[in-house]
Amino acid sequence: MMALIRRLAQSNVTHVLFAFVAMGGWALLANSNHPLPRALLAGVVQGGLSACLTFFLKTVIERLSRQFKGRAGLWAPPLIACLASTAALISIHALSGTPEILKTIAVPLAVSTSYAAVYNYFLYQQRIEV
Repeated sequence: MMALIRRLAQSNVTHVLFAFVAMGGWALLANSNHPLPRALLAGVVQGGLSACLTFFLKTVIERLSRQFKGRAGLWAPPLIACLASTAALISIHALSGTPEILKTIAVPLAVSTSYAAVYNYFLYQQRIEV
């Protein structure tokens, strides 16, 4: 049983599905003061965006972390990831008509930026220890 739980916890599919449900649910809640179809659309859009961000963020941070030397390697990759995520989230939510864009993206952006910063820090530490 523990092996199954461990395998699920390490699965990309599990992470992507969790991101879809958790952040899509957050978007639904953030837009709950608006008509249900608009709130549901915001949830589906954010769920899809979070699933995609979860899938690609690790790879992007790994690639960016190799391109910056010195102290820039510590702050530039998560900053670039945050700015790119912000631009994508705002643009796509604006195009889809999400009523509460800032509320909708606040939590997913905080989570993805935190992940990017922590993961990049571990990569940075590994590079300076070598």
